[in-house]
Amino acid sequence: MTLDTVKNATETPDVELPWAALGLKEDEYLKIREILGRRPTGAELAMYSVMWSEHCSYKSSKVHLRQFGEKAPQSDAMLVGIGENAGVVDVGQGYAVTFKIESHNHPSYVEPYQGAATGVGGIVRDIISMGARPVAVMDPLRFGAPDHPDTKRVLPGVVAGIGGYGNCLGLPNIGGEVVFDACYQGNPLVNALAVGVMKHEDIHLAKASGAGNKVVLYGARTGGDGIGGASILASETFEGGTPTKRPAVQVGDPFQEKLLIECTLEAFRAQLVVGIQDLGAAGLSCATSELASNGSGGMRCDLDDVPLRDATLTPEEILMSESQERMCAVVEPEKIDAFLAICEKWDVTATVIGEVTDGDRLEIFWHGEKIVDVDPRTVAHDGPVYERPYHRPSWQDALQADAPTAERLARPATGDELRAAVLQLVGSVNQADKSWITSQYDRFVLGNTVLAMPEDSGMIRVDESTNLGVAIATDGNGRYTKLDPYTGSQLALAEAYRNVAATGAKPLAVSDCLNFGSPEDPEVMWQFAEATRGLADGCLTLGTPVTGGNVSLYNQTGAEAIHPTPVVAVLGVIDDVTRRTPMAFAEEGQLVYLLGTTEDELGGSAWAQVAHDHLGGLPPKLDLDREKLLAEILIAASRDGMIDAAHDLSDGGLIQAAVESALKGGQGLRLIVPDGLDPFVFLFSESAGRAIVSVPRSEELRFTEMCGVRGLPATRIGVVDGDVVELQGQFTLPLAELREANTGVIEALLA
Repeated sequence: MTLDTVKNATETPDVELPWAALGLKEDEYLKIREILGRRPTGAELAMYSVMWSEHCSYKSSKVHLRQFGEKAPQSDAMLVGIGENAGVVDVGQGYAVTFKIESHNHPSYVEPYQGAATGVGGIVRDIISMGARPVAVMDPLRFGAPDHPDTKRVLPGVVAGIGGYGNCLGLPNIGGEVVFDACYQGNPLVNALAVGVMKHEDIHLAKASGAGNKVVLYGARTGGDGIGGASILASETFEGGTPTKRPAVQVGDPFQEKLLIECTLEAFRAQLVVGIQDLGAAGLSCATSELASNGSGGMRCDLDDVPLRDATLTPEEILMSESQERMCAVVEPEKIDAFLAICEKWDVTATVIGEVTDGDRLEIFWHGEKIVDVDPRTVAHDGPVYERPYHRPSWQDALQADAPTAERLARPATGDELRAAVLQLVGSVNQADKSWITSQYDRFVLGNTVLAMPEDSGMIRVDESTNLGVAIATDGNGRYTKLDPYTGSQLALAEAYRNVAATGAKPLAVSDCLNFGSPEDPEVMWQFAEATRGLADGCLTLGTPVTGGNVSLYNQTGAEAIHPTPVVAVLGVIDDVTRRTPMAFAEEGQLVYLLGTTEDELGGSAWAQVAHDHLGGLPPKLDLDREKLLAEILIAASRDGMIDAAHDLSDGGLIQAAVESALKGGQGLRLIVPDGLDPFVFLFSESAGRAIVSVPRSEELRFTEMCGVRGLPATRIGVVDGDVVELQGQFTLPLAELREANTGVIEALLA
């Protein structure tokens, strides 16, 4: 693009600009002209194009996301909510924890290693920008069909990217998910979560206040990688398995990010920073416009002062570049030397590129000419808001009517058939051991990891003297959500909530990553609207406010959208991590209890998928009050030493959970079917609101009385014993045979 100054733009209204090539619609371009009262300069067009992209502006989702504020439950723990780089909650003892989950889906399909690695880097910078030291990461992942050749390209690269970046940062990866389904072919989901810890007084926000304060760009030099990357690529669908646009995916340098973390935290401790913003999607366009918009004045910047890796970059490219490991700080003039000295100490490049003004404009200069003169709010916050049309899909009723009943799908009936079905389930790629993946992540670096994969939730010690800790779980089931988006999103919330409680932590707050197809498809938009409504209603009932998150749209290949996949992260607090509850059956002779009620609920189940490649019917019913009660029982039992192990029941039902707990502890299990319950339903149903626990015999009376008084069904279903998993009167499966079926599945897939 040729260089256009503001003056030239005013005097040459008919000059054609490539607004369509930058992802803008014609009406959006006309709106920009209306806002400015003239045509935009090339630099202004670049800024609006990335900041008004779906990824940055949430233009198709804003009208629905408002429910998270309108229906937000009252919470004494909430310190910083939606609208900042990450949410912050009070966890007691003067500590605050910040956490957030985001997507890097499209870049990870184009270039799996760097796409996934920079997803980790970006979410970690969101955490440090709040003033917190990052303490852990997590990675919920979705890949295509396990037997598809492209899965062998994407999966190893994504896992290596997550592990490579996180390991180099020295951050433990404490959990996540790995799911395979053909609907994600050509459009994997790579969601990344980070969590950080700080004291209440250390919280920092993204705002540029104080006329005369300096704007400092520090970190890596700006290059041509990732120009328009996440912001524009995330607003595009993929056609025929290849991206319609292939901008350079960002290239990460975790060692530079480690220096950036330490430099930033030292500047915070020295109280040198007024406001701060990381440079992620939309790069400098985002950092300058958001800082100015959130502050009390305007901002003036000079792009000539931006340190470059490539001297040939145009001003438009500098503004759009999404080069990694960069941050923008607002610093008082009298503290600028001290700030730059800290950057020099950590070998971090830092340059003053501008200052806060007492006006209300964002002005940017290049070679002495003004190339941007805008109201920053119109760039950062006042973009388009679409109330996109939506309607229930024409196929939804037929899908729900196709329930996996005994009449439609053959069910195992004999002991031998049940035995074979169990082996088939635990050996399926989604239920199999994931240690090939998790072994590539350092789960215990820093020394404060209390629980990590494959536990129900990851857990980190926050204070080494008091053993205060936090637990985090991420969950989502696209199959359930396709069957019923409203209930499916609530089931994702309930499972993450249950997973946190199963380890003994009290759920406090939520972050979410909403992965859907094209918002321009009314049927996809209906799925999004229903899922968002369900999640907002569920959070209100459970008392867990949404602190922030991410929306990822256009996840589809051609006309084929992914299953609607809301991924929900729940964070909880535990007063003493030494009293946490693991999932493993570890002591022979302990009694196994099933908490909750089991019904014939197999719509969207793992059994239906594995045995019949079937998706239909309704997902399990949900009683959120029962979920709250179950959580209270699990937390109290953990705190008071009534249980030694707990595991939630979800994908694969009771038998999957039982096998996982048995294999983890190396202890067998003898089960008996409760009276009146079909053995198949007992084993494979995915009814919600359930968990299994192992109870020392000395605690049985106290535990069952607590459940009885509180009204939670608790059924004794077995005993920890021997080296087999046995269903009385039906089958016996040696742990060695189960382990052989359950392990090595992903390695074989990639061979």
